[in-house]
Amino acid sequence: MNGEGRLTFALAKGRLAEKAVELLERAGIDCRALRDQGRRLVFEDERGETAFMLVKPADVATYVDHGVADLGIAGKDSLMEENRPLYEMLDLGFGRCRLALAGYPGTSLAGRHVRVATKYPFIAQELFSKRGCTYEIIRLNGSVELGPIVGLSDVILDIVESGATLKANGLAVLEEICPVSARLVVNRVSLKTKAARIRPLIERLGGILGEGRQ
Repeated sequence: MNGEGRLTFALAKGRLAEKAVELLERAGIDCRALRDQGRRLVFEDERGETAFMLVKPADVATYVDHGVADLGIAGKDSLMEENRPLYEMLDLGFGRCRLALAGYPGTSLAGRHVRVATKYPFIAQELFSKRGCTYEIIRLNGSVELGPIVGLSDVILDIVESGATLKANGLAVLEEICPVSARLVVNRVSLKTKAARIRPLIERLGGILGEGRQ
């Protein structure tokens, strides 16, 4: 099938991709090529109707925004941080967690200069620029919890699932910012030019998700 008829998905690597494949298969998408990945980066079904790219979560929005992928599945946190002009079509319901501010219990942020360690500098800037306080954003790519522990930051802005890691390091959630889960996003042009395939797929996925929530 030529490029005009083929749908290309950008999937966030890891657990989200595994859950995404399960859901897409239930909606009638042939994902067998993803079962034998090897070292390939792009996968295509036997008919050439559907292609997949497994990419870093932060890159999903970029591929979809540039039209390299028609659709993408990634966490809401990654999509918020990239802030790309995409159509967010469905909350897929898996990969649930929270984006939260955390630090030592009792830490007050009122009326002070706040140092924030985070993997999400854009979200942090948007959040604190509306609070009327001075702030410094310190970008970290791993072990963000170390920020308050070693005195690098006052708080962290990060994803929280069970909260076990925070508790083990003497930290706690100070404020929940928003819930996070996997979302289906679509390139704006693709939604128009490939509507005959994309819209029925979205309807099928919506029906499946609706059944699961009953």
